[in-house]
Amino acid sequence: MNDNYLPLYRKYRPQCLEEIVGQEHIKKTLRSAIELNKISHAYLFTGPRGTGKTSTARILAKSLNCINGPTITPCNECPSCKDVTNTVPIDVIEIDAASNRKVEDTQNILEKIQYTPVHGRYKIYIIDEVHMLTNHAFNALLKTLEEPPENVIFILATTEVHKVLDTIKSRCQRFDFRRITTEDIVNHLRFISDKEGIKINDDALFAIAKNSAGGMRDSIALLDQLSLLGVQTEVTLDDVNNMLGRLSFDLLKQIADKIIQSDTQGALELLEKVYNSGNEPTLILSNLCEYFKNMLITKNSRKELQEELTGYNNAQVQEVAKQVEQLETHQIVFLLERTAHYIRELKQTANQYLWLEVAIIDLANISENTKLIELQNRVKALEGGDIARNALPVKPVIKQPAEQSQNVTAQTSIQPSVRNTEEISTGMEKVQEDLKAENNSAENQAPAHIKHEAVNTSGTLDAAGLWAGLIKNINSPSTQALLRLANPVKIAPDEVVITFKQEIFVKQANEDSKKQILKDAADKLFGQTNSRITIRLPQSGDTPLPKSEPAPSTPAPAKTFKPKSAAPVQPPRTKADDDYDTKQEEKAFTAEVSDVQNEVQEDNSGETFSSDQTRMIVNLFDGKYI
Repeated sequence: MNDNYLPLYRKYRPQCLEEIVGQEHIKKTLRSAIELNKISHAYLFTGPRGTGKTSTARILAKSLNCINGPTITPCNECPSCKDVTNTVPIDVIEIDAASNRKVEDTQNILEKIQYTPVHGRYKIYIIDEVHMLTNHAFNALLKTLEEPPENVIFILATTEVHKVLDTIKSRCQRFDFRRITTEDIVNHLRFISDKEGIKINDDALFAIAKNSAGGMRDSIALLDQLSLLGVQTEVTLDDVNNMLGRLSFDLLKQIADKIIQSDTQGALELLEKVYNSGNEPTLILSNLCEYFKNMLITKNSRKELQEELTGYNNAQVQEVAKQVEQLETHQIVFLLERTAHYIRELKQTANQYLWLEVAIIDLANISENTKLIELQNRVKALEGGDIARNALPVKPVIKQPAEQSQNVTAQTSIQPSVRNTEEISTGMEKVQEDLKAENNSAENQAPAHIKHEAVNTSGTLDAAGLWAGLIKNINSPSTQALLRLANPVKIAPDEVVITFKQEIFVKQANEDSKKQILKDAADKLFGQTNSRITIRLPQSGDTPLPKSEPAPSTPAPAKTFKPKSAAPVQPPRTKADDDYDTKQEEKAFTAEVSDVQNEVQEDNSGETFSSDQTRMIVNLFDGKYI
């Protein structure tokens, strides 16, 4: 090795507090401690690699042992300063805890701390990567670290402070070193480049700073490596990418374009070109993942921050901005998640190129990840009723009543869907004709007093017809079954009053979903909105109105309200009568619910539909009824 050559990170190692890049909070505290002569017996420096922990420890030792010290500006000429600069272990001893981690090594240190310093005021022990010490070594150091001799100072440095025992941390003054900002790294690299005569442009410096992840030592080491290229020609961003094995911006943009356009064939051709250039599959996906991250930042940040956050120049940011106009945020997040998933897969497989191709094919199918606006339009179409009953080909089947005395409205059950194109076309036409005929038949058979003209010319209301019309307007079979246990007290446009003899039925009917169904049915019956519905227990003075079930054929003869005086006199009821009625009502309600459940039809594919609305939702989202 050439004795005259020093790596740049050693040549430009800071020699005083002012030369440390960043870490302003630490420099200010240490400066005050030196000026006020308030020196602790133990310090703990922690933070990411390359942020200045060991350099700061050396500067602190030099400032304390300088012949002019303690001072914040050591002379670098006295024997103590030269010993620290040349790493001569006389008064300042540097120990690597990774190779001196046993309890015996710690005991050797403790045996020597009794000796007085040779040149300086203090004997200073700098223990680097202190988290590598064993628990026994920590415990051996513990008591001495708490009460060392007067002239001994310990400076512990670590990148993994969570591995240091709490009893050690509590005996030290802790200083947390932060990652150095990209701007500070670029400025310092420019200072070194100008001083060393390295020809390099700003984009290349920025790429070096971004690659170092906040570590100054890594940045200077990479600049030292690139300086060999910057003797005759200027070092560019492409040189940095080639040195780091990274894909160029233009190539990443082309791959992203193919993925956005769902051009699988074009994406695979580009992938083969990149792979044949010698790039590793993991590196390709890692670069692509970073590009998607920058797309996400561009999509969700202000223009003035995009260059700083992405590391791209203005022209590159504009190119990315054009791409993200074609995507939504959740789609970019999808690309990021899938790329990260395949990076994990590549690390666990022997055939990486196979999974690389699978990853690109999967990402290129982004069109399957529907945009939110399309989902919103489909939901609006469903809510607005644009998707009619014929969303699935069905055949209406009329369910015959079990007893002739009960005229129950015919129910439509769903048959298995048609499986081929010709049957779908034929089934659609047949369904439309059947539904049209069914609607016309229902319209012709509906009693006149159930329609909007519920009040006749004389002002007399047909209570039985109104009750039947109200039930007919309810599409929920369970709500219909519940109402058959009710007694209507008043059915009028201003208010509908319904009573149940049992509290449990009152609570069920007053549930928000069921009450809203009743309001909608009353609104439809009277041709109004916000109808008032009251559901309660019977009260004294209530006169139940006559009831009749909705019939699909001949309308029942019109009935009028009778004055209370004309109501038949009922004999007094006993407790046994009430108990009997309650049991009968509970049996009837259980039977009705069972009938409703039996009305749900199941097709050959195992999909179950209880209503047209359910069938439409299942068809809309290509799902299954569970």
